[in-house]
Amino acid sequence: MKSAHLHTELPGPKARLLLDRDVKVVSPSYPRDYPFVMSHGRGAEAWDVDGNRFLDFAAGIAVCSTGHCHPAVVKAVQEAAEKFLHISSDYWHEGQTLLAERMNQLAPMGEPVMSFFSQSGTESVEGALKLARFVTGRSRFIGFLGGFHGRTMGSLAFTSSKYTQQKGFFPTMPGVTHVPYPNAYRPLLAGKDQGQAVLSYIEDILFQSNVPASEVAAILIEPIQGEGGYLVPPDGFLQGLRDLCDRHGILLIFDEVQSGIGRTGRMFACEHWGVQPDIMTLAKGLGSGLPIGMIVAKKRLMEKWTRGAHGNTYGGNPLCCAAALATLDLVEQEYQANAATMGDYFLQRLATLQATSDVIGEVRGKGLMIGLELVESKVSKVPARALCDAVIHRAFQNGLLLLSCGVSTVRFMPPLMVDQAAIDEALVILQASLQEASEATRVHATAGNPP
Repeated sequence: MKSAHLHTELPGPKARLLLDRDVKVVSPSYPRDYPFVMSHGRGAEAWDVDGNRFLDFAAGIAVCSTGHCHPAVVKAVQEAAEKFLHISSDYWHEGQTLLAERMNQLAPMGEPVMSFFSQSGTESVEGALKLARFVTGRSRFIGFLGGFHGRTMGSLAFTSSKYTQQKGFFPTMPGVTHVPYPNAYRPLLAGKDQGQAVLSYIEDILFQSNVPASEVAAILIEPIQGEGGYLVPPDGFLQGLRDLCDRHGILLIFDEVQSGIGRTGRMFACEHWGVQPDIMTLAKGLGSGLPIGMIVAKKRLMEKWTRGAHGNTYGGNPLCCAAALATLDLVEQEYQANAATMGDYFLQRLATLQATSDVIGEVRGKGLMIGLELVESKVSKVPARALCDAVIHRAFQNGLLLLSCGVSTVRFMPPLMVDQAAIDEALVILQASLQEASEATRVHATAGNPP
């Protein structure tokens, strides 16, 4: 497929020059999938340095929630920048207080909350773990296989979406035990409710034989699992987890770094099931591209932190707070509802495509957090890892920016302001890319070579 918006080969000459410079001076640890070198963006569109236009359905890994350079966000940042660029958390400024008040008004826990400010998701998770240890006096935690919570040493102890993220860094923070995340498409126990099976495993096996419940400070979970495959838990599972935590005095931490701030058609993904955590971590879409994270916790928990128990230098940066406040305005007024409407439309169109394809095993998601799991066949359900990688690369060559997750899932996380026309265009590119990738993987498989 040759898009009318692509004017050079990919990567183009200017992009190749920058790639040659970059490889000499930038860490090779970044997991870059294809050579996209950005020049500028507007809304759900992005242009590379050679003038090629792309549809961006990755949105900076679900960060650019209001689209690239939304005028209201840009204006808020500009106005904040004219006043002052930084004041450390040793002092106060109104933007930080306003954002904390806004979180309290959103009432994610159904009771008063307090907030701590950071710059990223992993730092928010680190702080949440420290808070849980501090207020419970307990040292153990439970996480979920397939989860992604960051790459610093505490959050890395929970991250298990790919072994490469932990390889070479053992030992991480001790005391973390992983359990399966319920997956109806790939059940651990045939014929069983997968959510109940996981809950029973924790209660009846783990707590009885390996992990004393009285020593567990918190259970950390993504309400919808992100890097692990965009897995949506079965109804009743999160409530069951809430009940289990309450029985044993364990805190429940929801990592909403990727799923929060309107991404799923609700302000927070956990609202789909009416379950409220004790602590929530936020980042990514909160600042529409500016680096900000938050720990939001029940006031009766966070107020137990003593002076100096936790802190940082850049948390609550005035520019980032201004961007977050503007983002929340846009999400509440318009984009949360748009994510729900456009998400339903997108899911329906993908379900239609699934019905005609033997390699689309499952379509799942909520709002604009959507996964398309590719398999070798619907009968075998064997993950089609090579095909997934090929689709991602062919989509880039055809003008659509995508990322994968899990073993073989294409994920869609466009800006929340995306419209039907952009979704339709993306679907045309997706279909062409899937066909091209399928043909290429068949040829390579026949030749006995990797695609």
